[in-house]
Amino acid sequence: MKKYIISAAAALMTLAACSNNSQTTATNSNEPKVKPGIEVLRDNNFAQLQGKRVGLITNPSGVDNNLKSTIDILHEAPGVTLTALYSPEHGVRGDVHAGDHVDNAVDPATGVPVYSIYGKTQKPTPEMLEDVDVLIYDIQDNGCRSFTFISTMGLAMDACAELGKEFMVLDRPNPVGGNKVEGNLVEDSCYSFVSQFSIPYLYGLTPGELAQYLNEEGLLQGGKKVNLSVIPMEGWTRDMDFRETGMPWVLPSPHIPNPEASLYYPMTGILGELYCMSIGVGYTLPFKLVCADWIDAEKFSKAMNDLNLPGLKFRPIHIKPFYSVGKGENLAGIEIYVTDKEAAPLSLTNFYIMQELAKLYPDKLAFEIGDSTRYNMFDKVVGSKEIRKRFTENYNVDDIKDYWNKDIDSFKEKKAKYHLYKD
Repeated sequence: MKKYIISAAAALMTLAACSNNSQTTATNSNEPKVKPGIEVLRDNNFAQLQGKRVGLITNPSGVDNNLKSTIDILHEAPGVTLTALYSPEHGVRGDVHAGDHVDNAVDPATGVPVYSIYGKTQKPTPEMLEDVDVLIYDIQDNGCRSFTFISTMGLAMDACAELGKEFMVLDRPNPVGGNKVEGNLVEDSCYSFVSQFSIPYLYGLTPGELAQYLNEEGLLQGGKKVNLSVIPMEGWTRDMDFRETGMPWVLPSPHIPNPEASLYYPMTGILGELYCMSIGVGYTLPFKLVCADWIDAEKFSKAMNDLNLPGLKFRPIHIKPFYSVGKGENLAGIEIYVTDKEAAPLSLTNFYIMQELAKLYPDKLAFEIGDSTRYNMFDKVVGSKEIRKRFTENYNVDDIKDYWNKDIDSFKEKKAKYHLYKD
């Protein structure tokens, strides 16, 4: 009997060990595959920052894989003095609404002063950088030129180049991937905070790679170069979907609630500048739909599917937005599904949508029912006045396709020199 009891106990211990091993295996399998730059920097005991006064440009998306803020990590880092924070759009802690100016403040968690670089000042001033030896950038981007954070990064690089300050990028994934390039280069008449540099609409680079491109290709103000260092990620590849990284997604702005929204942003965001239809901002599917009170959802969906656009599918949808365009109204239209992001013409989808709606509703042409005061912003987002001019002649994508794609091959060749990660 005693022998049986011992054997049973041993069996229970074995089962427990197996269970623990299973749990350990499961836990390990769920560990992130990719380390962001902040974790790589920490693993190196912040060697590059020892004895330096550090400024940080970030927002809530600047976190490690345990969701600890880069602000707090650097504030606690031995041998590092965090002297200043710099707030882009939405604020360093994400407490400012999209488009609202950010004010100077003090970060309540650390007591570190926060300087606004999204308001009257978009570029750090010499006074703001007086107590800084190295300025760090750590923000999750969405891979699209019109997202303002890369403009913030570039202007900060300008400021550091002028003052002889170091600039460091803690790298993060491009959620659209490292290969997707779409759109023409920005033209002289269209430079703005949503098109700050001569790059395509989708540029297929991580923030660190883009910083290298701007620096080495002479795109900083006056062609100056900054003393730049990039702390690369570990484990990321250019073809990787953000979900594959295992990293947590912290929304970099209110209407990019998940990584998939980064795919839909370039598909409807251009059209959205006209304020003529709902693109899901104000509903639960930002950038993933196009709806209006005059659209027949079934007819519109069929027209879009009949185009047989690669990597895309469409379904009818009926919504009632909670705010923004169409607030409280019953709207109908399409919901967009990306089945192959590499094959899908993401940015041209804006124009395919306007093309098909023009065929179905010739009295509802997007630029005629849209807000004409927004034409200038539309051109700035697109990076060219030529696109609107050519498209509005016939509302035909074929009239702009070659122009929209004309710079892709040459840009891909240039950008490859700055790739930090393999396919």
